[in-house]
Amino acid sequence: IFVTSRQDLPQLRQNLVTGEWVVIASNRAQRPDSFIKKNLSSFPPAKNQKNDLEKDCIFCQILKKEVPILAWSNNRELASNQYDDWTIAVVANKYPAFILTGEARQKKIGPYQTMTATGHHELVITKSHSLTIDQLPLASIQEIFTVFQQRYRFLAQQPHSQYIAIFHNQGLAAGASIAHPHSQIIAMPTIDANIENNLMGTKRFWQKQGQCPHCLIIDDNQKKPDRVVWENKHFIVFAPFAPKSAFTLQIYPKKHQAYFDQASGQQLKDLAQAFKMALKSLRRGLNNPDYNFFLNSAPCDNQNHDYYHWHWQIMPKTQIWAGFELGAGIEISTISPEDSAKYLRKQIK
Repeated sequence: IFVTSRQDLPQLRQNLVTGEWVVIASNRAQRPDSFIKKNLSSFPPAKNQKNDLEKDCIFCQILKKEVPILAWSNNRELASNQYDDWTIAVVANKYPAFILTGEARQKKIGPYQTMTATGHHELVITKSHSLTIDQLPLASIQEIFTVFQQRYRFLAQQPHSQYIAIFHNQGLAAGASIAHPHSQIIAMPTIDANIENNLMGTKRFWQKQGQCPHCLIIDDNQKKPDRVVWENKHFIVFAPFAPKSAFTLQIYPKKHQAYFDQASGQQLKDLAQAFKMALKSLRRGLNNPDYNFFLNSAPCDNQNHDYYHWHWQIMPKTQIWAGFELGAGIEISTISPEDSAKYLRKQIK
């Protein structure tokens, strides 16, 4: 994993005031281009560059160079050494933010708390170099979420896993350093303060009001669908009432479930359809923006979090946070979620 000394091991450090954790992963700086300023205009490549870049792309040739954790082909898992027709490969990240290094023990450095960043860091790579997720066939998108769920279930059973993060960075502005589409899965040994606040906010609401606040949000969106972009039998896509950034979308299962791994096969099929429509609306409406999407699910810490309601969030890069947003933590949006949802609905009609 390209770690040369104990000093290079990824480390979790906790903010003394907020309780938030950050990862100090100096080992990831070993990538030669880590600190080179990227030219946004060249990513993705121009059409005449495409063939050469695919030829040299490490992810296009990944199964010729590495033995995967697992590989799939057209919604079936492949046996070992039968990777010619792969469509999804899961590999260990060569530059991980979390690595298997023994126990994740906390210790103090002066007044601060620190912990070895023990865990797992995996890449989920789709075979096509040029097609983003919404451009794939529906069955291929379903395959992605099936693989997400399979790895989620496995990693949740590992000794140091407290929380499973699944996320996708599309484009340089969203933090993708490699153009080839891929997602990431991290199993970490702690639950960050932001996640804890989300959980506790949900729990407090349930205890006071006797119902899940997320279910209440879904019900409100179905009664007054001015923020709804799209829905099917099992999922609803909508702009949240108070988004942290313009054109943010959330994708919720209509059935109350705390954990992503509880989703059925039919739910994953409908989730794939919901994602395809959500991302298509952003591609058409915002001219193919860079974006992040990520999973919010209950932790896998052997505690009861049945009060929670798992969901996905998509955040296109529509603006850069300036001084007020960074200092106060409050977004100033120049478009209402009602207007953004109305605009996005038109893109997929």
